[in-house]
Amino acid sequence: MRRTVTLSALAAVLAATAAGSALAVGTASKPEQKTELARANAAERARQQRGTLLDRVPERGVLRVCTTGDYRPFSHRDPKSDAYTGIDIKMAGDLAKSLDAKPKYVPTTWATLVDDLVADRCDVGMGGVSVTLARARKASFSEPYLTDGKTPIVRCADKDKYRTLEEIDRSGVRVVVNPGGTNEQFARAHIKQATLTVHPDNTTIFDEIIAGRADVMMTDASETRYQSAIHPELCAVHPDEPFSFSEKAYVLPRGDAQFKEYVDQWVHLATHDGTYKKYEDEWLTSSPS
Repeated sequence: MRRTVTLSALAAVLAATAAGSALAVGTASKPEQKTELARANAAERARQQRGTLLDRVPERGVLRVCTTGDYRPFSHRDPKSDAYTGIDIKMAGDLAKSLDAKPKYVPTTWATLVDDLVADRCDVGMGGVSVTLARARKASFSEPYLTDGKTPIVRCADKDKYRTLEEIDRSGVRVVVNPGGTNEQFARAHIKQATLTVHPDNTTIFDEIIAGRADVMMTDASETRYQSAIHPELCAVHPDEPFSFSEKAYVLPRGDAQFKEYVDQWVHLATHDGTYKKYEDEWLTSSPS
């Protein structure tokens, strides 16, 4: 009887040791995640010590806006003049004005946008940013202002060839995608047989399809509508019935509840009093270059 108890106790100790070792290995296997989380928490604590942006932005008179400048109709930077235009650039100007400030645009990329916000290089991220859980782990999102989803854009001659993911993901089909954002994530999750090429410049990526160097790009329905409007050679494929569901919102610092509440109210008003619709219509009807 005593031996049985001893063996049982030994087994329990070994099991606990093994579990602890496994936990240690699992924790140690992702040091970059721990470092990233620590940085985010430190930035949040520092931001809280400085107070809310709802007070600091009016005090400094500047609203720092991180934007990629490569995603029309939301945000576009003219490489010659360095001027920014787009629906969300107009909205950024309105948000800044409501805070007695002027907008200052901070260049970023899709891969670094949230990290730039966390590092306090800007106060808000704008420019057609899709809400994702991965981004929401590092930052907050405003109330959404647009419902969207991934859908194909192709040469109009091919609009009946690539209506489904099965028709797109076939050997011989050339899919092109821009790097670092939800377009690349969606393409890599669904493209296994077709050839997938990453094109580094989102402002010229549609020329790849027009020139016949690529067949399909899958991007947000809102972008396919705009690009097909300015490129008669291109057609948006079922933009009213995209493959996926997503929402666009503005990216805000985590932990600043007062600033988020203000931006939420501002978005709510702008999307219900015709302000956002006016800016959207300007871009989709005038097709600016």
